[in-house]
Amino acid sequence: MPPKVMHIITRLDMGGSAQNTLLTCLKQAHKYDVTLVYGLSLESRMTPLEKKKIQSHVKAARRKGVNIAPLAALIRRIDPIKDFQALVSLCKLMRQEKPAIVHTHTSKAGILGRLAAKISAVPLIIHTPHGHVFYGHFNRLTAELFRAVERCFGRITDEIVALTEGEKKDYLDLSVYPAERITVIHSGVDLRRFSDVRIDAAGVKEKIGLNPDSIVVGTVGWLLPIKGPLVLLRAMAALWQKTPKARLVYVGKGALERQLKSEAVRLKVADRVHFLGWRDDVHEIMQIIDIFVLPSRNEGMGRVLVEAMAAGKPVVASRVGGVPDLVKHGENGFLTSPGDVADLSYYIGRLLADEDLRTGMGLSGKTISRDYSLEKMVEKIDALYLTFLQKKGCMIEKRP
Repeated sequence: MPPKVMHIITRLDMGGSAQNTLLTCLKQAHKYDVTLVYGLSLESRMTPLEKKKIQSHVKAARRKGVNIAPLAALIRRIDPIKDFQALVSLCKLMRQEKPAIVHTHTSKAGILGRLAAKISAVPLIIHTPHGHVFYGHFNRLTAELFRAVERCFGRITDEIVALTEGEKKDYLDLSVYPAERITVIHSGVDLRRFSDVRIDAAGVKEKIGLNPDSIVVGTVGWLLPIKGPLVLLRAMAALWQKTPKARLVYVGKGALERQLKSEAVRLKVADRVHFLGWRDDVHEIMQIIDIFVLPSRNEGMGRVLVEAMAAGKPVVASRVGGVPDLVKHGENGFLTSPGDVADLSYYIGRLLADEDLRTGMGLSGKTISRDYSLEKMVEKIDALYLTFLQKKGCMIEKRP
């Protein structure tokens, strides 16, 4: 019998960590007996279209042989009653299934999943934070509390998976995990979905309200403070006098959407800003973006950067977390100081003014993106599992 692997994540939505976890399960199903445990993701406030997309992914996983185990008590926010219920349910499930590996994803699932695995005497415990909350999210006291909790749980974890060398450096600099228990494995992307796309660019632009000759600056992701969307809007406001054909496109949703729209009105640029909401055709929208921007205050990796690079787009992004692993300043894009409107505006302006620079950086990014394929990620995770399973004396047999 193949070894049993149990993946645990709080929210199964269209975010990068959830999609990464789902893809990992799908790719592992031929070799391991895979179970995916996830919360009901009610906090994500998904649209009917998003829910339908997630349901199709879950069905595809089932068809591939992944065991699906939704857990209603597994939620993102702190709730002592539900958290205890989730812990008990996880312990019960682990004692029934007896997994050789429990692989947890994101902070809350990482706490409850690893504790349950330790209580249930699971041989191998692996955790992928998918980025961290040790700066940029909370005040200093709260961030230090999270660091202290994670240092404690790091002691019961066999291996931590960081998405980039930059993320690993943060863990070492903050003394969260020891170097010998950190493995760097990038978040894999289906590159072909973004690189091999043929569209009617003028038609796509027309559908979202853009003129065919518009120069499009775009971003994709949650409209939340940590992602810096207000910084991007203010940076663009300083550029429109010189580049009137430029347009700003936000793909995504979040708590800042109303404030962003109000700010666009206050700055008298509302006609130049387009809010597309959540889309399931990002691979097509990416084709009509001329400059991709990710002005985050913190990023584990920035999976969407790989998608933009695979589509051949030059990138302007904050110099935070693992982003410098992907964006080579002056080669495939530019790195800016997080929260610095003038810095962001300057580098976007350079790309707006130089089509040849945009083309050259886009081609460089396309080459760099090949190192972040889904296949390479799965190979590295498999090698990590194999190393630890051999130490435990477990045999590897492919599923029939």
